[in-house]
Amino acid sequence: MSRWFLGLLSIALAALPARAELKLNALFADHAVLQQSKPIPVFGTATPGAEITVTFRQAKATGKADAAGKWKVELPTQAAGGPDTLTISGDGANITLNDILVGEVWICSGQSNMGWTIKQSADPEKNKAAANHPNLRLFKVKLVASPKPLDAVPVDSSWKACTPESVENFSAVAYFFGRDLHLARNVPVGLIQTAWGGTPAQAWTSEEALNAEPSLRYYVENFKKALDGWDAEKAKAKYKDDVEKAKAAGKQAPRMPAAPGSSPNSASTLYNAMIHPLLPYRISGAIWYQGESNGTKGFEYRTLFTTMIKDWRAKWGQGDFPFLCVQLAPFNAGNAEGPQWAELREAQWHATKVLPHVGMAVITDIGEKDDIHPKKKEPVGARLALLAQAIAYGKDVVANGPLYKSMKVEGNKVVLSFDSVGAGLEARGGPLTGFTICGADEKFIPAQAEIVGNTVVVSAEGIAEPKAVRFGWKNYPVVNLFNKNGLPATPFRTDDFPMLSQPKP
Repeated sequence: MSRWFLGLLSIALAALPARAELKLNALFADHAVLQQSKPIPVFGTATPGAEITVTFRQAKATGKADAAGKWKVELPTQAAGGPDTLTISGDGANITLNDILVGEVWICSGQSNMGWTIKQSADPEKNKAAANHPNLRLFKVKLVASPKPLDAVPVDSSWKACTPESVENFSAVAYFFGRDLHLARNVPVGLIQTAWGGTPAQAWTSEEALNAEPSLRYYVENFKKALDGWDAEKAKAKYKDDVEKAKAAGKQAPRMPAAPGSSPNSASTLYNAMIHPLLPYRISGAIWYQGESNGTKGFEYRTLFTTMIKDWRAKWGQGDFPFLCVQLAPFNAGNAEGPQWAELREAQWHATKVLPHVGMAVITDIGEKDDIHPKKKEPVGARLALLAQAIAYGKDVVANGPLYKSMKVEGNKVVLSFDSVGAGLEARGGPLTGFTICGADEKFIPAQAEIVGNTVVVSAEGIAEPKAVRFGWKNYPVVNLFNKNGLPATPFRTDDFPMLSQPKP
């Protein structure tokens, strides 16, 4: 081929229009749900400087891709309903998305109890058969970890209308929450599942937020040390040696160790890959079921959990959006007495008292002593939906079980008062259980407890001058204090004695 011909060919190719680079974040796809009652950002990438126009219903918005190729335009507030089409044009391309709804969008995150699917939970066939809700939409984020924040959701994540087929591998807690919310609000609901089993809260918190909190900074420092010290070849050689040793000993071969930056247990790696790419998709709020992986660090979790919530809110830029968590279920956790998980539960409750618009679903009646994954997920989702009705939508409903308010010593008895008594207090299935009491020696012993009006009176033989009371203060508490609205009381303590997980001074 002559140089003359190659020259003409190169000139001709140069004259052709550049290949269109217009791309959408994967959240914007067929069957998506957009958030109602708030301006709607639409975003993606394109050739730097390209002008992008987005059209939805009667609204149109235009913007330009920046020097890095990122673009975002904002549609005006839209009312619930649909389906409609969303059109994006520019950079030599036109993209049309079909079957787009407007309603309520919720992030559903945490570890394995949030990831636990319908088919893994109680009554899977019955629940699958009833899961025909075309205006309830499901989006499951692919499991990815990253040492740096990512901008895009993996393209193999997609929206699906809720059907018996699509729901079986979706989060059971998220589904039941979304179903109840959809039926109660009578609007479309979109659920974005971004959860990974066995992961700690520090993995879901940004590096900036961890670094800004002195007591949490060590997570970032340790992660950076691990990255700097990682040698892939040495790790591969060690793994090969470990496999040979395991075979020789007749044991199961170990897993190949993951590089620190791809580990879902490292600081910020899940925030980077499974939260940051969702920004700034407009949402109504978030539900969160996590804590097991931080179960031995209840004292630290007070700071870590509130830091994570504030971090998400700051990054989303939507103010103090509702954040609803699930308190840890009763579980043996190596020792039924504990009380490590009791301390973690208290840390979860603590967040509801120090941050606005934070709610907690209590599930002390649902746990399984020897299974960290309780099969009954429907009441978990139902209680989260109640909290959403109250906190996110201002509905006058009883959304909490009894919440400890104050104590008063009267002779050899302690009188406990509660908020959220609803229609009144009740003991389910017999006399009250799960109360302990102590005197000046601060040694807790089992106590007798009875309901008197809207209070609980606690005492124990041999305790003439009671000092403090605890309720459900075990890894696996057996408790039965409810309100007559069917919601259980959260475990609590009236003392502020040093915690088992609290660092020594």
